[in-house]
Amino acid sequence: MRQRSTALGWIDLDVTVTPDWDAAQVRRLARRLGYVLVRPRDASLIPLVDQVRNADVDALIVPSPAHLDVIQLHAVMCLADVETACPRMSFARWATIATGRLG
Repeated sequence: MRQRSTALGWIDLDVTVTPDWDAAQVRRLARRLGYVLVRPRDASLIPLVDQVRNADVDALIVPSPAHLDVIQLHAVMCLADVETACPRMSFARWATIATGRLG
């Protein structure tokens, strides 16, 4: 078990126009939320959800919602929380275990 929570910082290079500013936003938010930031390999062809799974992180931090599409957001939320820097939003991971009986 890890001592501190970890987060993967993700910047979609096809979306960003200011990669240095976006990277600073991700680092700042990770520090403020208390996450140890893990960075993906540059220009990886591995899908984002697989990178999140392989990194075994607690959260994914992105500069803005524009860096994820709806399908990526859903897939990542099956594994980790998602945090956006601007606008500041949090998406909790989906529950994986039913806590009670239905019906």
